[in-house]
Amino acid sequence: MTDTALKPLVCVPTYNERENIEKLINRILEEIPFADIMIIDDGSPDGTGGIVDKIASNEPRLHCIHREGKQGLGTAYIAAFKWALERDYTHCFEMDADFSHDPKDLPRLLEATKDFDIAIGSRFYAGRLSIVNWPLSRLILSMAASLYVRVIIGIPLWDCTTGFKCFRRKVLEHLPLDIVRSEGYSFQIDLNFRATRMGFRVGEIPIIFADRTEGGSKMSKKIVFEAIWRVWQLRWNGFMEDLGYFFKGKRRPMPGKEPDHL
Repeated sequence: MTDTALKPLVCVPTYNERENIEKLINRILEEIPFADIMIIDDGSPDGTGGIVDKIASNEPRLHCIHREGKQGLGTAYIAAFKWALERDYTHCFEMDADFSHDPKDLPRLLEATKDFDIAIGSRFYAGRLSIVNWPLSRLILSMAASLYVRVIIGIPLWDCTTGFKCFRRKVLEHLPLDIVRSEGYSFQIDLNFRATRMGFRVGEIPIIFADRTEGGSKMSKKIVFEAIWRVWQLRWNGFMEDLGYFFKGKRRPMPGKEPDHL
């Protein structure tokens, strides 16, 4: 794949990110100038959406979906993915707006999709920690969450909850986006689980993750508890699906094993 054959879309959900958004947009376009950016703003009271619109009036690579009220991370990404699939984008990134995900890693993730269908920016790759400015309690929580996911549903990843990813178009074309209801941590787990079960190649690229310096964290107890029960729900759904195929004498479809046309 050459750069001229690629048309990636960097998807960034926002809620009250006025301190970061203009700097982030500029950095993304510097690091990956042939990409477009989609901001999904949930009616930020601080005017984030208005700032994006002002920049977009002079920047054709920038787009924005405005939503009423805080509707959640998962639905924001799904809205952006569907928008991309209606157009000719070849890849979609997931990325936070707070600079915890470094824009300089975008080309590395895109390059990794030559070998993987989903490239993940991993904070714990091969057991090595690469997180800056996190409190010990949150570090333990995040590492424990990934271990919990690996044990319960068997996703072979070191970092199961990271939100820094690059998807090849064919993955999004096959994922059942209309039925994914997960948010936060569980949204990332959900997509990883579905993609690996479908035979897509999911690979990890080590990154340096730095905690936000501007704005406030969106983490909440609700997000954590949702991830805990959602893992068991995914395991049960996967078991029932496999049981259904077994009794029908059929094999589960594996679109990730189809010939690669990209």
